[in-house]
Amino acid sequence: MVKKQEFIDIYKKNINRKGSSALLEYLLSDKSDFFIAPASTRYHNSYEGGLVEHSIITYQCLKDYLARRRVKQVYNCSCSEESAAIVALLHDVCKINCYKKSQRNVKDESGSWTQVPWYDYEDELPYGHGEKSVYICSGYMKLSREESFAIRYHMGFSRNDDSRDVTRAFTKFPLAFALSTADMEATYFVKSK
Repeated sequence: MVKKQEFIDIYKKNINRKGSSALLEYLLSDKSDFFIAPASTRYHNSYEGGLVEHSIITYQCLKDYLARRRVKQVYNCSCSEESAAIVALLHDVCKINCYKKSQRNVKDESGSWTQVPWYDYEDELPYGHGEKSVYICSGYMKLSREESFAIRYHMGFSRNDDSRDVTRAFTKFPLAFALSTADMEATYFVKSK
């Protein structure tokens, strides 16, 4: 599994804080389906291994965004290599063990019903999206405030959050806006598989 090894290599190279090894062990364990889970049921990377692939693409998009001169000089947005890897690689750990393989009936080109593979979403720990990722990561290692806000608000204005809260988070923590931008780019513009 090439993407799995790519994730592990990026993770081990950049994330070294206390507890990070235990978090990686969890991701690799039988208690987690992180490396085989889809990233969604139908919107993006909705196939086996899609979650790890989306996480890597988000990391690449975030690194590209943070490298822009304007981002550094005008927006005053920068972070350590470790913070960039943490927020991008781990922003969607909330999706671990939530997608269950199933079948769905759809009409084919001729109008006949046929069964196709599908994923049902069943969240056993409905703690929110970004909030749940922060919660899971924090159980293993300490996140900085900026990392926590970046992961929490990575969905930007696409959720039912109070838009004033999103605006305040983006204004106070530029990494939150940067991660949201990278996640949206990875979701809507980067073709994978």
